[in-house]
Amino acid sequence: MSYPPPPPPQGYGQPAPGQYQPQGYPPQGYPPQGPPHQQAYSQPGGYPSQQQPSYGAPPQGSYPQHQGGHPPPPQPPYGAPSHSPYPPQQGGYPPQQQPPYGEPPQGQYPPQPYGAPPQQQPYGQQPQPQQGYGQQPGYGAPPQAPYGAPPQGYSAPIPPSPGYDPRQVVHVDHSGPADILRKAMKGIGTNEGALIGILARMPAVEIPSLKQTYQQRHHRSLEADVEKEVSGNFELALLSILRGPLQQDVYCLNRALRGAGTNEDLLNDVLIGRSNADMRAIKEAYQRTYHRSLEQDVKEDLSAKTERMFLMLLAATRAEDSAPVIPQNVDADVNELHRATEARAGAEQLTVCSVLTSRSDAQIRAIAHTYEQKYCIPLEKVLIKEFSGHMEDALVQMVRCGTDRAMRDAIRLENTMKGPGTRDEMLVFRLTAMHWDRSHMAQVKGAYRHKYGKELATRIKSETSGYYEKCLLAMIE
Repeated sequence: MSYPPPPPPQGYGQPAPGQYQPQGYPPQGYPPQGPPHQQAYSQPGGYPSQQQPSYGAPPQGSYPQHQGGHPPPPQPPYGAPSHSPYPPQQGGYPPQQQPPYGEPPQGQYPPQPYGAPPQQQPYGQQPQPQQGYGQQPGYGAPPQAPYGAPPQGYSAPIPPSPGYDPRQVVHVDHSGPADILRKAMKGIGTNEGALIGILARMPAVEIPSLKQTYQQRHHRSLEADVEKEVSGNFELALLSILRGPLQQDVYCLNRALRGAGTNEDLLNDVLIGRSNADMRAIKEAYQRTYHRSLEQDVKEDLSAKTERMFLMLLAATRAEDSAPVIPQNVDADVNELHRATEARAGAEQLTVCSVLTSRSDAQIRAIAHTYEQKYCIPLEKVLIKEFSGHMEDALVQMVRCGTDRAMRDAIRLENTMKGPGTRDEMLVFRLTAMHWDRSHMAQVKGAYRHKYGKELATRIKSETSGYYEKCLLAMIE
């Protein structure tokens, strides 16, 4: 039989199939964006003024469509193009003072109206089975694997993010930086600028080597010297850097769970949207540091279904980012989420938690997109309507991680600065976690500019001062 013709390129600035050029971020037609944990080890680093579509809705300019009938291959490295029948993660915010990325060559890639439906066969409707030896399987069916290949559904585990695996060894001579840091803190007075210049830009995988070199050359603890020489929020920022991403996560979890009550925002920040490898590393480091099980501490601090939701996250069994996005599975998840929420009186909370805690970002993105297409309401709005409190916040963050991680992080930064006063501790913790991945940090700045109509640096300057301000600004450069 004959298949329908392939869909035309969707979205302003989207490349023709097979001709992807890495692009930055126009406000319309975001190119794909992956989570930070998909970076290779060699990479340094590691999270409105105008109306926007809600999370999970198609970004302006529509989405590119997957050409062909197979599930997408394993996800490419962070920032590389994604090939999927679903919209890529939103993102693509242009750097300041340069032509917008994604500007289409003249005569190519005609822009599509906002929200225009993709010109393709209706979702879930499969073509008639093809006959004959060697024919390709129907739309959405997995490709036939060669003899001896991994079973269908297999997805290669994603390695830990930089700074989350002690086996990540860097061979860099830190004698010079260690001596500069010692000189900056030796004697009367402190050269704060030297501390900022070295520490605010140090890659995550080099932090342990720097501290070790400082100890060996000067027989002193770098963290103890910093703690003695500076104070306040500036001290908080430098110590957050010196812990490195893994120990900083462990430190934040202890802050979230210790004492009376739970810091729900901090708990969400650390545990939501993490890869399986990073989650396992966090649990092991927490056990080594505090000689307690993270799962047990969560059980003691949370209760009922919220406790069970976080235990699902801590199980570290979500789909890997290399897992395919299979349309039939997406449709089944969408139907299950609708049945558990809008289709009944009172939500089946654990059903929703089970779906969203076990799917990869790409799968959540496809689920959110398909849900809105099918039921004409964004999935995020459904969650806000059907849930409340800590569980609502956590589920919304899961959806936002999948649909547009950079925008999610831009909103989280603004939430620490809006209103009377600044939540300095949360600002430092969130900015530190994001700054390890320089590429992602650039995306966050672009997302902030796109949503709030101002530069993130300008906003930080309005809320901070002194060396504390200079340190935060150096971290986002």
